[in-house]
Amino acid sequence: MRLNTLKPADGAREDRKRVGRGIGSGLGKTCGRGHKGSFARSGKGKIKAGFEGGQMPMQMRLPKVGFRSKLKLDTAEVMLYKLDLIKGDTVDFAALRAAKLVPSTAKQAKIVKKGELTKKLVVKGLLATAGAKAAIEAAGGKFEE
Repeated sequence: MRLNTLKPADGAREDRKRVGRGIGSGLGKTCGRGHKGSFARSGKGKIKAGFEGGQMPMQMRLPKVGFRSKLKLDTAEVMLYKLDLIKGDTVDFAALRAAKLVPSTAKQAKIVKKGELTKKLVVKGLLATAGAKAAIEAAGGKFEE
């Protein structure tokens, strides 16, 4: 084997396409791009996902479904078992914020029944689910407005 006899294996490398070199080449005139349309233009070979050629796209034809409450963005959920972390026997929004149980963006909080409550609490000015209210009252606590 000599350096001057080295060459790639047969079929490993293809010759570059030479387009626009007359009709005899097989790639003359339109150069394999067909007639008109976005794929015939330079730099326009890619189309956005969802583009349907100017027809109204599917995601715009289908109806919007459901309801998204703006109130949900302002309300933080607090699990029942996390109320045990609060020092003292009174739970209000300020106490939840001090214990870092609600984010700074929240404007109100709702207690959700998850887990068990072990201590007697007085809940002031908070929302609660029916199950959470029953659990707090069963532990000897009460709700105040």
